[in-house]
Amino acid sequence: MKRFRSALVLSAAAALVLTGCASGTDAGSGSDDSASDAAFPITITHALGETTIDSKPERVATVGWSNQDVALALGVVPVGMDTQVWNWTNDADPGVYEWTQDAIDELGGDEPVLFTTSDGTDFEAVADTAPDVILAAQSGLDEESYATLSEIAPVVAYPDVAWFTSWRDTITVNAEGLGLSAEGDELVSSLESQIADATADADFAGKTAAFFSITAADLSTVYLYTEGDARTAFLGDLGFDLPQIAVDAAAGGSFFEEFSAENADQLADVDVIVTYGDGTTLAALQADPLWSTLSAVKNGAVIEVGMGDAYSAAVSPTALSIPWVLDRYVGDLEDAAAKVQ
Repeated sequence: MKRFRSALVLSAAAALVLTGCASGTDAGSGSDDSASDAAFPITITHALGETTIDSKPERVATVGWSNQDVALALGVVPVGMDTQVWNWTNDADPGVYEWTQDAIDELGGDEPVLFTTSDGTDFEAVADTAPDVILAAQSGLDEESYATLSEIAPVVAYPDVAWFTSWRDTITVNAEGLGLSAEGDELVSSLESQIADATADADFAGKTAAFFSITAADLSTVYLYTEGDARTAFLGDLGFDLPQIAVDAAAGGSFFEEFSAENADQLADVDVIVTYGDGTTLAALQADPLWSTLSAVKNGAVIEVGMGDAYSAAVSPTALSIPWVLDRYVGDLEDAAAKVQ
């Protein structure tokens, strides 16, 4: 299933790590080079095997979602990266979001080569960038793709399940591959502090929330992203409880669960619904004889985060998108939570 993406400003967390960094693609930027060199060789165990990185990477490529933002937040401009912008109408040029571009501009150096992802991983384009390491901690690589990429350079794959890597693990795993584990831990701590500050006065405790994909023009089926997916998991980070059905489905390895309108009652314990939408979804749900029975719909506790724009992408959390989206997202969630009865 396609990952939904989006754009803007260099994060405070990144700024913290980037202070004093040199520009360019040197993975040692902003760190003690001798200490980074001493960390190697390293071996990382992941879902697709073991990867050994013999020396500090100088040329870093990324595939998948959000891995490039980890590198950038740690002072490393990738030589190549997957395009990130996904547009619902497919009429936009592939590119990156503004929080990513701002970090690239801040660090300086050459612009990364963008790998086209519409037909899967562009192995030839990745190889052309001659990387020393390929970061893919948040990705959907299968064994065949992993093997092909491993012929190009060592690949840091996801630790457990494809597309199930949390934003924290995405940072720590990729940081380890760069020889910047301590800096990765500092970045996680900084982001956690920002989340705590942004939600300090929020009344989310004891309320459930989950992330959906709902199409107002066709309400026969909706899709719930499970606890394993970063979008719903992020709601937990912000202080919501997650509905048990989202937790149970994740245990089965699924990042989304399909529900027909006839089974709307199975979502009765969701207090706040967050969904992609164009501003018409709530009205459509409230007019539907089945979905309108849900308390979240009755109460109007439904947030639409857009369709293919920056906001809709930023709620799939990355090292750089979290600070960009945090205040707006928490504010919208507070408005919705206030409607819960």
